[in-house]
Amino acid sequence: MSATAQRYSLGVIEVDLVGVRVEVPANTPVVVLREREGHQRVLTIFIGAPEATAIAFALEGVETPRPLTHDLFESVLDELGVRLEQVVVTSLVDTTFFAELYLRTGNEVTVVSSRPSDALALAARVGCPIYVEDVVIDEAGVIEVSEADLDDPELSDEVVEEFRQFIDSVNPDDFAS
Repeated sequence: MSATAQRYSLGVIEVDLVGVRVEVPANTPVVVLREREGHQRVLTIFIGAPEATAIAFALEGVETPRPLTHDLFESVLDELGVRLEQVVVTSLVDTTFFAELYLRTGNEVTVVSSRPSDALALAARVGCPIYVEDVVIDEAGVIEVSEADLDDPELSDEVVEEFRQFIDSVNPDDFAS
């Protein structure tokens, strides 16, 4: 069984770190994760501007004159002989996402709680796999539909079915302020 298959059987889904963008009209940065297989659902997580910059720099290979915080953390891990093995977005409580870093020292793995933005900034630097608990992506992931996708009858039926399930499960109190 491959590592990815094992991850799926444990209730996590491997994702790609697609990038950072700014959500309008709030003008707030978000990090975008996309499911590698299956529906290729997209998960967006609101993050701070410094973390957005750190992730964008890492993805674009930008080297700064002095190390940023995440660069420093990566250097500290290297000096201590610790490897960031994987990052997992573990839960969504109200509107707050949680993540964990899996740090390997020899045969021992230590799990450390982290903000997703920091975990993803580190993952972008070291190139480790990123996973999302399936319950999180089921709750907050969305299927992005392009114009070309709308012409695909199979995908259109799938999107309509997911929307029906959403409508069936929505409660007017969910929209109360």
